[in-house]
Amino acid sequence: MRILLALLLIGLTVAGFAMGSMDTLAEETIGAGTGTVVAPLRAAPPSDSCLSAADLREAVADKRVIEPVAAIRAARQVIPRAEIQRARLCRHEDALVYLLTALRRDGRFVHVMVDATTGQVTEP
Repeated sequence: MRILLALLLIGLTVAGFAMGSMDTLAEETIGAGTGTVVAPLRAAPPSDSCLSAADLREAVADKRVIEPVAAIRAARQVIPRAEIQRARLCRHEDALVYLLTALRRDGRFVHVMVDATTGQVTEP
């Protein structure tokens, strides 16, 4: 009986997530360092200002920007135990930046911006 109840509960939870009626428990924040600055994700550059994978490869080959691995290393200096989920090369205020999305161990998402020419972490 308990197994049937557990399976029913799991099924309802999965259906709730699939229908979009339930949110995840992860809180989305933007921050740098050990503390986070609570802000909406709107501060991140819009997706349409990000370069395609081919443009990223071309910029790296032309030595206009650092490699994505170097940007990830810089971000890990700021958030050492987080998992990098996504790295994009975007235009932000007339410059190219890597926008890295990381998942911290406490379940929070963090955006880290790394200057694509210098490799320095910048504030969004």
